[in-house]
Amino acid sequence: MSSESKSVPILGIQEFRNGQAAGRKGLLYNELHGERHILKPHKHDFFIIILFDQAKGVHTIDFQEYAIGDRQIHVLFPNQVHTWRIEPDTTGYQLMIDKLFFERFSPYLRFSPSNYINHPVIPLSQENFDLLQYEFDAIKQELRATYSLQDVISARAAVIAAIVSKAAESLFTEAKVYQANPRLVQFSMLIDQHFKEEKQVSYYASRLNISANYLNVLCKKSLHISATQLIQQRILLEAKRLLQATDLSIKEIAFELGFVDHAYFSNFFKNQTNLTPRSFREH
Repeated sequence: MSSESKSVPILGIQEFRNGQAAGRKGLLYNELHGERHILKPHKHDFFIIILFDQAKGVHTIDFQEYAIGDRQIHVLFPNQVHTWRIEPDTTGYQLMIDKLFFERFSPYLRFSPSNYINHPVIPLSQENFDLLQYEFDAIKQELRATYSLQDVISARAAVIAAIVSKAAESLFTEAKVYQANPRLVQFSMLIDQHFKEEKQVSYYASRLNISANYLNVLCKKSLHISATQLIQQRILLEAKRLLQATDLSIKEIAFELGFVDHAYFSNFFKNQTNLTPRSFREH
């Protein structure tokens, strides 16, 4: 059976139209008031940015728990697995943005997606929160207008992306590392593209026109982990996503991730997490 037929459906933006506070093709605005729970891990095929005002709870993104608190931005990229438990008396504002619209304003995010994926929760000063709340409200009003203007909405979204980037800058210490080492950016992008079929450092080094040893030295010096560990982290993240958000068998997941057999995958997973794939899935 193919992975498409067995995987839990990825939620599309259209499935949220009924509950929207305002919206148009490619963009939905919604508000979060009070207690909410998403207990079953799932993915979206669109980008989400959430502005929390007064808030409390736990947001689990790619199996990492983040405390929900006052004046925060949470960003969620397509295919990230998430759940949350939002407590009563919470207020938040949510923009759901499809891939086409996201391409228009993503350059204003300034840093690479990996930085936001590694730090999806960004605390805000009162000043930055006020600026963002104004822009969120302006987008809501424009979306509700009889003749809403795409250019105005796109400009507002670009301002939001710029303010979020400004607020995130102090968190993204590794962003400066990557900016100083273009080869690390290329390595990270190559891993994302080829980790299922290519697991050897030598492959990536050859694509970068450097030796495997030099690539390893570069990673250890700049990121404090080996090149192999960087590749393994990406494989492990995808394994966790498939175990939690699909009903593929462990054998099928092993095949999907390019492992020669089920046992080899299980050993890899246990070495990385101290859990078997089965116990992780049931956890």
